[in-house]
Amino acid sequence: MNRDVVVVIGVGGMGQAIARRQGAGRALLLADFDKATLDSTAEALRGDGYDVATHHVDVSSPESVAGLAEAAAERGNITQVAHTAGLSPAQAPAPVVLRVDLVGVALVLEEFGRVIAPGGAGIFIASMAGHMAAPLAPEQEHALAHAPAEELLHLPCTGTDTATDPGRAYTLAKRANLLRVRAAAGPWGKRGARVNSISPGVISTPMGRQELAGEAGQQMRAMVGASATGRLGTPNDIADAAAFLLGPNATFITGTDLLVDGGTVAAVHSGALKTPTRPEGLPA
Repeated sequence: MNRDVVVVIGVGGMGQAIARRQGAGRALLLADFDKATLDSTAEALRGDGYDVATHHVDVSSPESVAGLAEAAAERGNITQVAHTAGLSPAQAPAPVVLRVDLVGVALVLEEFGRVIAPGGAGIFIASMAGHMAAPLAPEQEHALAHAPAEELLHLPCTGTDTATDPGRAYTLAKRANLLRVRAAAGPWGKRGARVNSISPGVISTPMGRQELAGEAGQQMRAMVGASATGRLGTPNDIADAAAFLLGPNATFITGTDLLVDGGTVAAVHSGALKTPTRPEGLPA
């Protein structure tokens, strides 16, 4: 039997919630760099009746991502891809953030764009930080959207002399994620598939809580407090958005981004939140 395969890359809080939401009755392939987390997540899902396989992946490696795409295709028809893997500014220096959050997304978009099944769909986790990034010149945005993955770290705006701060590197990568997904809609569409991004706000995941406890925590709490909902997001909030974009009610939606931030970006841009500086490096 040629099964429908759901691929979830990154099994942190959001990845686990999406896997539970989308994996029932389908073949789940979970991928992550952290083998211990990967194995424990798979064991928990198997205990709850899910059909789970695992694959160790380094999303910053072209060979590793290509191997993941090949393994997924061997399981059956890849009908859904959810890419949630990423690093926050508190977790890594700027060059590593760019390799994982920028190059990693570009590689997964390319490799899974070659194997996604007709009628399939993908979602890529970006961040509200991408909506609050400092303006880029048109030629910079074009390069971030269209440069081959192997050239992304050699652009003027991503070079080691300019992208030195982890927060700014994160924001730049998340802005680029929106642009890459938009550009990928055409190639994915040629296979009869769709691809979109989701930009979470401050979500109560281990990564989000780590950032709340760090240097950016005070600013992040102020942004949440000024938002329309006035609360942190949950992994299930993101899983609900992913279920919509991956499902049959979104077949006319591709190449776009869905903000799932409780109204935080709206508060910033409307002036409801008075900040002395432009927010930088605010992770999902």
